Amino acid sequence: MATDQATQDQTHVSDGRRLRSERNKQKIVSAMMELVREGDYDPSVASIAERAGVGLRTVFRHFDDVDTLYREMSGQIEARILPEIAKPLTAIDWQGRVKEMMERRIRVFEDVMPVRICALARRYRSELLMANHKRFVAHETAALALALPPEVLENEPLKLAFDVALSFDTWRRMRQDQGFSRAKATSVLDTMLDALIAAAE
Repeated sequence: MATDQATQDQTHVSDGRRLRSERNKQKIVSAMMELVREGDYDPSVASIAERAGVGLRTVFRHFDDVDTLYREMSGQIEARILPEIAKPLTAIDWQGRVKEMMERRIRVFEDVMPVRICALARRYRSELLMANHKRFVAHETAALALALPPEVLENEPLKLAFDVALSFDTWRRMRQDQGFSRAKATSVLDTMLDALIAAAE
């Protein structure tokens, strides 16, 4: 009986440590996400640890470097937005599907924009972040191909024009570089798509 009780006590201690470790890990990820959303696109480990209320050793115990921390943060965001991305387009005609995709992407882009801006400069010195970027772009292109009709897909310049118009880079340029409000950027993108749709008809 004493042995059984000791085993149970050890299990409780182990479970408690595991829960504390997981809580600390999530606090670190949340801290980085907060800093990035506040405009610190290259937060230091020290600032992340301070925001999370943990020591530097705790950060490095969970993450080898900022890139692996970014991967965890990015994975959590992807898990949240994937259900939105995976929803089937419901419009009857392809023109409507393109506009529906525009509205959906705006919601997603607004959500992921701080994190993707954070990765922009870092991706050129990180194979992990570059791979994440290429996967995101490939997904954008593949999803668009499901919405466009054969006559547009066979017209390479027109297909690429739709791809560029509906890309994150175009949205980021309007919102960040040109300082457009969400409403103004949406209006500009809507006009771009109207022109491309007219060119395809």
